[in-house]
Amino acid sequence: MILHLTRKEKFTKPFIEFIRKYFDIKEHFFLLIGGQQNKEFEIQEDKHIKVIKNKNDFIKYFINFNIKMYRADKIIIHGLSQPYSVAYLFFNPWLLRKCYWIIWGADLYGYLTEKNTRKEKLIEQMKQNIIPKIGNFVTNTRGDYELAKKWYGAKGRYIKCFNYPSNLYKEYNINEKQHSSINIQIGNSAAPSNNHLDIFRKLSKFKNKDINLFVPLSYGDKEYANDIILKGKEIFGDKFKPMTKFMPFHEYLEFLTNIDIAIFNHKRQQAFGNIITLLGLGKKVYIHKNSTLNDVFNEDKIIVYNTNNINIDLLDTIIQKNNITKVKANFSEQTLIKSLKSWIN
Repeated sequence: MILHLTRKEKFTKPFIEFIRKYFDIKEHFFLLIGGQQNKEFEIQEDKHIKVIKNKNDFIKYFINFNIKMYRADKIIIHGLSQPYSVAYLFFNPWLLRKCYWIIWGADLYGYLTEKNTRKEKLIEQMKQNIIPKIGNFVTNTRGDYELAKKWYGAKGRYIKCFNYPSNLYKEYNINEKQHSSINIQIGNSAAPSNNHLDIFRKLSKFKNKDINLFVPLSYGDKEYANDIILKGKEIFGDKFKPMTKFMPFHEYLEFLTNIDIAIFNHKRQQAFGNIITLLGLGKKVYIHKNSTLNDVFNEDKIIVYNTNNINIDLLDTIIQKNNITKVKANFSEQTLIKSLKSWIN
């Protein structure tokens, strides 16, 4: 039995559906604890899925949880950030050799954030203890694995895999550009790691040009989102278009087809699914020079640009066609199936 420790996020349900479609679901069990509360992310329980909604639920289920952890042939940790999983593995270190940590980003880069509370400091100390004993590290970004080795002394096997259907190439018929303005997307969420204000400063010199700035802020820190909206309106006026309501995937994909330039100023691996979709649609994409995604795109010969040198020129058609071809080849459904089967089976 393969046990998945995860939570409700926008890519959880599509991943479970992908496993149902291409794998033997009888061999998998998904334990979801916490996560986003959006109705769109709700997942129905069945004999292969258990949803833990709060601490009391977890206490009641703990005996079954313990049995499943010990009986599992493989334990797949989807993001090592929840205190319950860190604490449990700390006190059961003999389970770590059969663990597969799918690195999400924040779970690794939390190393760099200041720990202000006793709980945060304790969890970080536990991670320092357990990560060197984890048997397998799963990420499409070798740079993140190297950071796990550098920061935490990771010694387990590196497995290259882009893991989630949200990272797949999306086939979409794009009509000729209908809008006269240059449509720019900034970031993918209301998280400070997007570094929105830095991009506002760099784009301010273009504020009198025919541009529209679209900023997704429906996902993340609401207080931070409000601050970003106030600053964006102050600098760009009506050209600033905050997106504060969650959009179903098909609507979001339609929205992305009307973007010309996308800017992701994360200093770490983040927004991978967004970036792959935009590149596959032939859009010009900027990412931060420190993002480990640069290595992924260099390896696959996909052209992205540096957020330190932003202009609003549209993407050259030759580069556009090359990017679409490379994304289609490297991030296809068949590639993901083959990659997952290579280590899950």
